[in-house]
Amino acid sequence: MIRGMTPEIPAVVVADVDDALLAEAFVLDVREPDEWARGHIENAVHIPLGQLQERVGEVPLGQKVLCVCAVGGRSSMATQFLASQGRDAINLDGGMTAWEGAGRPVSVD
Repeated sequence: MIRGMTPEIPAVVVADVDDALLAEAFVLDVREPDEWARGHIENAVHIPLGQLQERVGEVPLGQKVLCVCAVGGRSSMATQFLASQGRDAINLDGGMTAWEGAGRPVSVD
């Protein structure tokens, strides 16, 4: 089930992120490097929010983009920005806090 925090910012709760969504989506983690280093969703791509505007070309067109941060604030901004740039972006409601709280796997490089 996908719900919007506002009409412009689509979001998904952790319970609704299944293997199919993870397989199809480009998972974009917009947290800071120290947060990323503590753990992230496997196969996620790290582009801190402050660099997203200049690195938007690294985010694919034509593929769902799952935006992730610590609790959902920065990733909602990323979702809104990416949508304005023609990307099919969705925010992970609750971010990594909700992800880890649900016992979902975390990868550390």
